[in-house]
Amino acid sequence: MNSLLLNTDGVQVPQLGFGVWQVPSDEAERVVTTALEIGYRHVDTASAYENEEGVGRAVRASGIPREKLFVTTKLFNPDHGRAEAAFDESLSRLGLDYVDLYLIHWPLPKHGTYVQAWRGLEKIYRQGRAKAIGVSNFTIETLTRVIDEADITPSINQIELHPYFQQRQLREFHEANGILTEAWSPLGQGQGLLGDPALTVLSEKYGKTPAQIVLRWHIQLGNVVIPKSVTPARIKENFEVFDFVLDTEDMAAIGALNTADGRIGPDPDTFHWMG
Repeated sequence: MNSLLLNTDGVQVPQLGFGVWQVPSDEAERVVTTALEIGYRHVDTASAYENEEGVGRAVRASGIPREKLFVTTKLFNPDHGRAEAAFDESLSRLGLDYVDLYLIHWPLPKHGTYVQAWRGLEKIYRQGRAKAIGVSNFTIETLTRVIDEADITPSINQIELHPYFQQRQLREFHEANGILTEAWSPLGQGQGLLGDPALTVLSEKYGKTPAQIVLRWHIQLGNVVIPKSVTPARIKENFEVFDFVLDTEDMAAIGALNTADGRIGPDPDTFHWMG
């Protein structure tokens, strides 16, 4: 397992994590237990997912020392004005003393509250209850405002990112500002990406599945990546991406898959859902 260094007090994040979006809490306990048994040490949840309890039960029952695990959760959209209280509630649901990473889930620019929310995260970080803090679904504009107006630069921006939607300009901004890029929907949510002929060719070349090819592409780009599955065989498959390396030409072939209309999820500039 590779780990990447955050810009925060030497904290390291396992580059491959396990996501639990749209997994019910009871099922989350089962699949997270499976993932931890396979070898994952990074689990990504959120208040909005309504499965923090199940994730926490799996983490606590795993027998793995807490310091060997990396747990992420996120601030729900209606809670920008009460970040500290919302964090306490997440921590209680998880049954943990701290999280390794706490993120603002969406910037909601129309509401203009994300800088206030970020200041709340800075307090949580200074209290030591989150080892690192970051954001999710932020753009260059919203990130720039946080960097300019707050004290701490986000350690990570978790964004939609897959071969059909590569966000190169935003990734370059992250690199220039010491922010790690984390990819959600790294496999394109089953919207045809894994059937792309270019990936089929590479799958045959390397003796790996298209999903493994895409996850390896993320790893070699330097992204943190959090694939989700509830199927034990697929969870295991997604973990087996550290025993091969894509060559330069094949990385370029995947890079050429980027499309202008590749976004699957909401546009952060116009997404204002409050739950």
